[in-house]
This record gives sequence, C-alpha cells and structure tokens, in this order.
Amino acid sequence: MTNNHNASSFYSCYLFDFDYTLADSSKGITDCFHGTMAAFGLPPVDDIAIERTIGLPMRDAVRRITGLDGDEKIEEFLAHYRALADKTMTAKTFFYPEALPTLKTLRERGARIAVISSKTSHRIREAFVRDKAEHLIDFIIGCEEVKELKPSPEGIRQALARFALPPEDALYTGDSTTDAAAAKNAGVAFYGVTHGVTTAEELAAYPHQAIGETLETAAKLIKI
Repeated sequence: MTNNHNASSFYSCYLFDFDYTLADSSKGITDCFHGTMAAFGLPPVDDIAIERTIGLPMRDAVRRITGLDGDEKIEEFLAHYRALADKTMTAKTFFYPEALPTLKTLRERGARIAVISSKTSHRIREAFVRDKAEHLIDFIIGCEEVKELKPSPEGIRQALARFALPPEDALYTGDSTTDAAAAKNAGVAFYGVTHGVTTAEELAAYPHQAIGETLETAAKLIKI
C-alpha cells in the first residue's frame, strides 16, 4: 500500500482479541491446566488439546479438556486454576514482537484502541502494565464486563458505544473462528491473524477483509 491514503481512509477504531492475537499465553495456560488436572487426579492431556481451547469461555474449555460436568465441580477446578494463574500466568505471557509497535503506530495515527477478550480484563492489564504499555490502549473488555461472551457481539458493541462510533469505523482483529463470528455478528470488518492454532482456511470461511501472519497488516488496512 502506498502512502497516498489520508488518515480518513483508515479505520478510526481498532479492536483486538488478546490470546494468540496480541500475545502468546499458551505456556501459562497449559501449565495451569496440567497443574490443576494433576491436583484433581485427572488423566493428563496433550498441550495441543489445551491450546485448541484458548479463546473459549473457561467453563467450556474445562468441560472439553477434562470431561468434568456440573457447575460445582467446574467452579472448584476454576478456583484452583485461578490460584495457579495468579502466581505464574503473567510471567509466562509474551506479546508478539510486532504487537506493541503496531499499537504504537495506531496510537500515533490517533486511532482508538481496545481489547475485547474472553479472558479476565485484570489478567490482560497485568501484561500491559508489566511492559509499561498500558498507554497504548483505551480500555479492556474482558469476560467479567459482558453478559455474553464471543461469538456474541456484546463486547464489540460495548466498545463502539464507549467510543461513540458506528460499526463501519471499526476493525476487529482476532485469531479464531469465534473472533470472526463475533465481528460478523457486530457488523464490523474482520482481520484474521494466524498466530494461533486456527488455520487461514478456517478463518476464511467467515467474512473478512484480510487474513495474514502478522498484526502489522491490520494497521495497513483501509476502510472498504
């Protein structure tokens, strides 16, 4: 893309998923699952089985990975998982090399930026604070700020309302089909990044402006 486009050609609002989009927290997640499963006497599973659930609501991930059912059992599992995560998750979460520079580029352009994730917002905030990058985003909408998680459009629509912007002014970037479906349901453009375990072909089954390997592409897309 050339530099002939003026600022109005770009989106004024950039929304991002977190896990496998801005950052890789897979080591922390798999370690917390393995530790909690061992504590509950559950048989071990491969890392890839856990990684394929990243981005899902936690209760759904626990059901899929462990086979546990019933709210009480799942809540007990999650309580132990959270205790481990409080000690290790942020230390094992790393932004992708181009993530913070891309946010900085968008910020310098005057873009509004928010994170919309099924992760808890305080856990996401910890990573930004640790890397002294909290000034690069306006706010975070995590699982505790919405009634319905993705693929519900609630989080995206909440962000648009806070920015007082229409859907056509926003681009949502994510790594999963759940992210793609949330963007579709919210009526916003979608950029699929292949940092995670979802393939480009799987993402391409949903409406999208582009699919690529890095976040830098998202910042170069212009409104269509």
